[in-house]
Amino acid sequence: MSGRYAAFSWRVIARDAATRARLGLLATPHGVVETPNFILCATRGALKAATMAEARALGAQIVLANTYHLMLAPGAERVARLGGLHRMTGWQGPMLTDSGGFQIFSMGHGGVAAEVKGNRAQAGEATLIRIEERGATFRSYIDGSVQELTPERSLAIQAALGADLVVVLDECTPYHAERDYVARALERTFRWSRRSLAAFDAAGGMGTEGPQALYGIAGGHVHEDLRRAAADFVNGEDFFGHAIGDSLGATREQMHAVVAFQAPLLREDRPIHLLGIGQVADIWHGVAQGVDTFDCVHPTRIARHGGALVRNVEDEGVDGRDHLNLRNARFRDDARVLEEGCDCPACAGGYARAYLHHLLKTGELLGLWLITQHNIRFMMRLMAEVRAAIAAGRVREAAAEWGVRLSA
Repeated sequence: MSGRYAAFSWRVIARDAATRARLGLLATPHGVVETPNFILCATRGALKAATMAEARALGAQIVLANTYHLMLAPGAERVARLGGLHRMTGWQGPMLTDSGGFQIFSMGHGGVAAEVKGNRAQAGEATLIRIEERGATFRSYIDGSVQELTPERSLAIQAALGADLVVVLDECTPYHAERDYVARALERTFRWSRRSLAAFDAAGGMGTEGPQALYGIAGGHVHEDLRRAAADFVNGEDFFGHAIGDSLGATREQMHAVVAFQAPLLREDRPIHLLGIGQVADIWHGVAQGVDTFDCVHPTRIARHGGALVRNVEDEGVDGRDHLNLRNARFRDDARVLEEGCDCPACAGGYARAYLHHLLKTGELLGLWLITQHNIRFMMRLMAEVRAAIAAGRVREAAAEWGVRLSA
């Protein structure tokens, strides 16, 4: 690793012979992460229905906080005055912050967030005012005030927040963008990335809570030549790690194809993160291509709507679904726990699906807490099984046991 990142290290300790999956150890000033791993999203500095101590007890090793939301409230300067995100949130382990770019462009285009993740049915109110060489100008969703985010400001905010791992500012293009625009946006991302690196160096690679390490983003939309150009760019710059970002297509299959194409092009001596992706099938497919870490709001978001992650979904009728909707009437008399063998508070406590259904229908907060605890523990158990499968050299077989067929 570069001298920029003397406080960090990354090494591969085992590989799966039949895929690109690898076991690794990612060491940061706040602890070591076993990879592959799933990063829980504490979007606004909170996990929603779980404390940081509970997340740690459930097996979490690393969390993510959202630069865009925290810059708007409570503000990066206030977080810094409180001692940084670790101290403010009570999280004692490694932490990552994104650059804020994804949220600007996703909210700005009113739906690209869904498109990037293969769901174009959602839409939102556009808040982006303009994109120019200097940066992006947008309106705050909180009070309508005009805000600007440049590469330099993004890195300054991330330094104030104090996470271990930080990310360059990029432009995330919507799925419907024309190829010519995507190409121009990618070139701008390259320039923004170099400015991000310069801003990182100007701060001495230090944040409120100590040394930081910078990830570059490899975009390129669904175009193979642009994905290859992005891989060449990040490989040639002095980043600690790489993150696969930008639009990943309109379908889950297209997303898997994009990752399968680009991940092998990225340097083997750097960790690879897949931005904003974290459903069960996506994790197995990503791991098989050499992805080391994932982040997604999926486990905690679906919990708030009664969604409980399970290994066997029992014919809910939606391809790729990885959870049960416990609000459905069919669970009114279901005496089973969410998943046999799970050691989360809901399952180990013997709480029946029928009881959880009752809690949800009556608006009792206990239901949201129990399902959130289960979903966090489910993801940690999944990643432990992934790591065990790599160590045993049986990733394809283990994925099949989860109902996931990996491509040849």
